[in-house]
Amino acid sequence: MDPHHWPLYGLRLRTPRLELRLPDLPRLDALAAVAADGVHDPAEMPFSVPWTDAPPKERGRATFQHLLRTIAEWRPERWTLSLAVLHEGAVIGRQDLTATAYAITREAETGSWLGTAHQGKGLGTEMRAAVAHLAFEGLGARSLTSGAMVENGRSLGVSRRLGYRPDGLSVVAVRGEARTIQRLRLDRAAWAEHRTVPVEVAGLEPCRALFGA
Repeated sequence: MDPHHWPLYGLRLRTPRLELRLPDLPRLDALAAVAADGVHDPAEMPFSVPWTDAPPKERGRATFQHLLRTIAEWRPERWTLSLAVLHEGAVIGRQDLTATAYAITREAETGSWLGTAHQGKGLGTEMRAAVAHLAFEGLGARSLTSGAMVENGRSLGVSRRLGYRPDGLSVVAVRGEARTIQRLRLDRAAWAEHRTVPVEVAGLEPCRALFGA
């Protein structure tokens, strides 16, 4: 794909086992298929918006549409970078980096999911480390935020390994029940202290204006 008019298609983040990139249509279709196959135990709900409650076909279509919407609605003042995560050439999940008024705040939020077959292998840590490197090293971020249900030990474990610190609690209504989210924050000093995953970034320079960086 020629990234001339949308240079984000040329952005690549690479870790020892992963490549993160904005998906073209075939990879976006593959990402939708991963979502349709499932990203968590149906008896649980790790997300504040229960999008995975939809039937598999609808879940895949919604994933496809959502990512296209992030591109169509992108503005330097408000953006979501939604990257497909590839392992050994196959799409296995999604990693987001979201910001509002980034040029002023220098703060962004991370969010992600992995297909169930790829969980428990440390890949979630690598993919989050990749966007943390992009934010701090590539875009000059001051801090990153994230959050997870207090029962979501895996996600909280990823955050701890990367240096995130607790940043308060929020209560949200999910499936008609009150659920508690642990908010998390990672500043530049903690990121530098905890970084262990080597990350390579390619194709960033043509994209800087789009990030407001």
